[in-house]
Amino acid sequence: MKNKTSCLPREAGAHPSRCPDNSAFKQQRLPAWKPQLTIATVLSSFFLTGAFCLSVGICLILSTNSIREFQINYSNECSECSKLRENTSNWNKECHCSVNFTLKEDMLGDVFMYYGLQNFYQNHRRYVISRSDAQLLGQNVNIEKSYCSPFATYQNGTPIAPCGAIANSMFNVPLLKTGNSWWTDKNVKFRNPVSYNLSSAFEGTARPPYWQKPVYLLDEEEERNNGYVNDDFIIWMRVSAFATFRNLYRRVERVRQFVDGLPAGNYTFHISYNFPVTKFKGRKHVILSTVVWSGGSNPFLGIAYVVTGTAATLMGFVITAIHLKLRKKKTYFQK
Repeated sequence: MKNKTSCLPREAGAHPSRCPDNSAFKQQRLPAWKPQLTIATVLSSFFLTGAFCLSVGICLILSTNSIREFQINYSNECSECSKLRENTSNWNKECHCSVNFTLKEDMLGDVFMYYGLQNFYQNHRRYVISRSDAQLLGQNVNIEKSYCSPFATYQNGTPIAPCGAIANSMFNVPLLKTGNSWWTDKNVKFRNPVSYNLSSAFEGTARPPYWQKPVYLLDEEEERNNGYVNDDFIIWMRVSAFATFRNLYRRVERVRQFVDGLPAGNYTFHISYNFPVTKFKGRKHVILSTVVWSGGSNPFLGIAYVVTGTAATLMGFVITAIHLKLRKKKTYFQK
């Protein structure tokens, strides 16, 4: 029969390597609070959670519904340009198209311009990895071996900067051009190569096939919005998880007749068409939208709160019904 041993405090002669220190924490003597779950506390927690989530969800949905949004689909108007650009021999040719539209009511407040794509799978693995982060950090503009293929070099061996399918398919439409990208992307993840001027930094490289200008001339008017740190380029390189998506492109500058927003009237979009989408049955559109305190036009968060609140409230009623039924049965047996 084995001897039973106990772990005593050190001052009583216990072995120091076997026993923990005689402290409140290691001896589990700290004060603790253990909630006593009663039917009242459980039901109140469910109903309060349900009421809170329903209230927030309804407010978010009402706020989202107050957003003014106008969408212009220009896929049909620019179909000829899309067919022209599908032929690789026409990559150097420019193609322009125009889309007329009418705003029947004023869009008051800050107005944001988004570009949208449908049936464009940015989350495809070959597309997602088709980039060079080392190149985008300005470490090396000449990428010999990378995931960028077949958009790594031209047939004559000239490296493409920026390389890869993501950069090559960048959306471009020509409003405030800066301040639209994430701070971390603008200041950490994207840097230009070190050189005395930007054009010499990209010397010996060529633009992607679908681009009309090299990367160091993306925005000639804004010196700090050029090269790899261009806002439009940074936003495009953050790929979407879904085949239908929209990205922020511009903000209406509130000056002169636009000081209160975008007034009603007739407008025209002049589009320089670069990336073709007809081959994979894609669609292109431009969205003009206002914003509210909860953000842009996205009802998902409000719907999620409403669903959560409804589930919590229903669970509260179910628990109440079960409790009343069991209490009634208990009372019957006691009699």
